[in-house]
Amino acid sequence: MNQVSLVGRITKDPELRKLHEGKVQTNFILAVNRNYKNQNGEIEADFIFCTAWGRLADNVVKYCGKGSLIGVSGRVQSRSYQKEDGKRIYITEVIGEDVRFLVLKDREGRHEQVASEAGLTTRQASVAEFTKEFHLPNTEKEKLPIV
Repeated sequence: MNQVSLVGRITKDPELRKLHEGKVQTNFILAVNRNYKNQNGEIEADFIFCTAWGRLADNVVKYCGKGSLIGVSGRVQSRSYQKEDGKRIYITEVIGEDVRFLVLKDREGRHEQVASEAGLTTRQASVAEFTKEFHLPNTEKEKLPIV
């Protein structure tokens, strides 16, 4: 079983990377508070490298700025690559499969909004994009066609 769920704040504005064949991706670092205090009485944080792909990456970049509080569910993945000098670099990251927007900050960090007040609840950000032109009848005179 390879599952992870984290709640934390994004450390800097995420940027969208456009890759070959129309794929999009973003990386961000999530600051996750530990659930205990250190010897000085301070709460420390772990900084977790996260990656999101596709529509999920689009929505993270569109709605989240530095300091946004989000929940990420996904899996842990390890990979490595070789630098030009021949040194091998190892990376462990969380591949986000679901992101919940809890408290959003705009890209300049000037405005903070609770996601539910912004009208965004679970997965509604992506649904809103595809349904903005969709119209449901709101009166008795407008009936849905029978197909």
